[in-house]
Amino acid sequence: MNIVAPASRRQFLARTAALSGALVVGFRFAPAQAAGSAALAPRKAVAKNLVESFVALGPDGDATIHVGKVDLGTGTRTALAQLAAEELDLPFERITLVMGDTGTTPDQWITGANLTIAQGGTELRRACATARAMLLERAAARLGVPATELLTADGAVRARSGDARLTYAQLVAGQPLALQVDEKAVLKKAAECKVIGQSIRRVDIPGKVTGEFTYVHDFRLPGMLHARVLRPEDLGAPLLAFDDGAARKVRGFVRTVRKGDFLAVVARDEWAAIKAMRAMKTQWGPGTGLPDPATVFDHWRSRPLAKQDVTQKVGDVDAALAAAPRKLKARYDFAVQTHASSGPSCAVARVEGGELTVWTASQATHSLVSELAPIVGLPPEKIRCVYLEGSGCYGRNGHEDAAADAALIATLTGQPVRVQWMRDDETARAPKSPPRSMDFEAALDGAGNITAWNGDFWIALNHIVAFKPLDFPLLSATETGLPKPGNWVGFLFQNSGIGYALPNVRVNTRHVEQAFFRSAHLRSPGRIENSFANESFIDELAFAAQADPAEFRLRHLKDARGVAVLRKALERAGWQSRVGLNPGAGAGDIARGRGVAYLRYNNSSTYVAAVAEVAVNRRSGEIRVERVSVAHDCGQVVNPDGTVNQVEGGVIQTVSRTLMEQVRWDRSKVLSRDWVSYPILRHDQVPKVLVDLIDRPGEPSTGAGEPTACAIPGAIGNAVFDATGARLRAVPFTPEQVLAALARPVAA
Repeated sequence: MNIVAPASRRQFLARTAALSGALVVGFRFAPAQAAGSAALAPRKAVAKNLVESFVALGPDGDATIHVGKVDLGTGTRTALAQLAAEELDLPFERITLVMGDTGTTPDQWITGANLTIAQGGTELRRACATARAMLLERAAARLGVPATELLTADGAVRARSGDARLTYAQLVAGQPLALQVDEKAVLKKAAECKVIGQSIRRVDIPGKVTGEFTYVHDFRLPGMLHARVLRPEDLGAPLLAFDDGAARKVRGFVRTVRKGDFLAVVARDEWAAIKAMRAMKTQWGPGTGLPDPATVFDHWRSRPLAKQDVTQKVGDVDAALAAAPRKLKARYDFAVQTHASSGPSCAVARVEGGELTVWTASQATHSLVSELAPIVGLPPEKIRCVYLEGSGCYGRNGHEDAAADAALIATLTGQPVRVQWMRDDETARAPKSPPRSMDFEAALDGAGNITAWNGDFWIALNHIVAFKPLDFPLLSATETGLPKPGNWVGFLFQNSGIGYALPNVRVNTRHVEQAFFRSAHLRSPGRIENSFANESFIDELAFAAQADPAEFRLRHLKDARGVAVLRKALERAGWQSRVGLNPGAGAGDIARGRGVAYLRYNNSSTYVAAVAEVAVNRRSGEIRVERVSVAHDCGQVVNPDGTVNQVEGGVIQTVSRTLMEQVRWDRSKVLSRDWVSYPILRHDQVPKVLVDLIDRPGEPSTGAGEPTACAIPGAIGNAVFDATGARLRAVPFTPEQVLAALARPVAA
């Protein structure tokens, strides 16, 4: 009998890829840093005002680019390399990109807020443009000609006429690019760009297909131990006692670690750590408790407020409402949701030579350094965080907690430690988005135009000031007795202001002092909830005005780019203008309809319009999103294929959030612990997504990671109304909510 050893994940994927060579043929690999290597590059200049913090030209003239932003699986490694290649006039293949290593990359703020390309990419371009100008000056001095008679191309400076030529390698030999970034450096004009605007294939995909890509979960150090942290089910419960007698009998057990309420087991391998964790006996005190989930939105509205702000004010809303012949009111709610990353968070930490190094998938490695410092008792300059890609991140999920767990255990034991969370850790214990509740009142005149708009938003208070230590509420920080911070959320007021040109507007944001869950950003924080409410209510007004929803929006929209993006989405969807509910929805169990939503992200950057087409089962209440057409204007597009990928991902994830995602809990603990208790969209539920990019060369690039998500809940809810007359005012749109809405009169 032949016994065949089971193939590893990498072996299996490699064999599969070999059999279907088309998976990898044609992909172009850019040189990458040795991801997963325990050997660290020497620390270097990281000040953001220095060119050498971003750009290093090697003796071969190739460039190593250092950026503080990271690639969360969004393709920004490729896009940022394109920006550098463009401004340096180097072939894309000659760029090596280092991301998120706090010892070698500048602090460019977190990777988030839709700013990686807009902010991080612009800073990189300026540094590269400054370097290119310096190379021209050096060549001009050597060749004895004015710099205006020279140009850069293919890693060299040459004369505009004649054969004179100096390579970058010749120009930097013994002369590093030690100069300050010129904030007024002239960036290439759109017409001059050869790399920006090209759909260069993502450099990370081939390795991910074959299984050769190193995720943080794959990273190993010599002599590394494995740990699991034990935490109570009840929120905020203190550790009273533990018994590790049974755990000590597990083969591979090394030790138990405790500091305050922080408790962990350390073992020789991961399975031993899991078995030891399960063998531990613990006694926890009472937790802090949770509000009744059945009345959570009323509870949210009743919590103490820190302040109120008027987000938008135009004209006299009270007078316009008093004089209006017709007024409408509505309330909208948006559930607590979690990241539900496909794989649990993981990190590896090592203390060596008095310095702590943490390999982490954090989207904020530079701020994480300051957050770890008080936990481990080291100054920030003795801590280095190195980014390795994880299993998905749409804000700050469990990655930072896993990093802090590993850092603390490594510091207490003096040995390199790997911490991987379990599925229930990730789903139940990772930070949540805070709930959202909104009230609206608006007025229509006799012609069906909006004359007044009043909005009230209950949002979580912004506790982010300047990334002070402990800004982010890490579990190990509070467990070891450090002060408990507030909500780690900010800018949740964005897109509460309405994006249409209305004569009288007042939008008020009520900032709830403290959320009842640990709160942190979740994709498009604030903007997705606010846009859902705004675009749902504008649809209600269109129906009351007996107007086609798209034409009603266009009537109140004066921004030319906004009009263009809305018209493009309507064109792609084949929108047919009509008033009222869909007369062709169908008379049987299945009703079909379409809905539209529009926004400008933050009311200041990327424009998005989406049309959702849905099928609603009147008997079961289930919604199936069949097709979504999106038009997207983020200014100058860096990588069209990568941008489309981001738009598609935003649609798919947000369909999931809209239809099914909500954290469930009882009065003491989170009940959402796995894919059954926190379901997400499955492959056979994914809609067809059609994307039209409106490229605007010469305009600033404003980002594609977050805006599309904001249009999806409103578009789906409006489509359900078009199909059935059931108005859905709370996300997620569960079958129970749909059936309840179907039982209400259409006018409600």
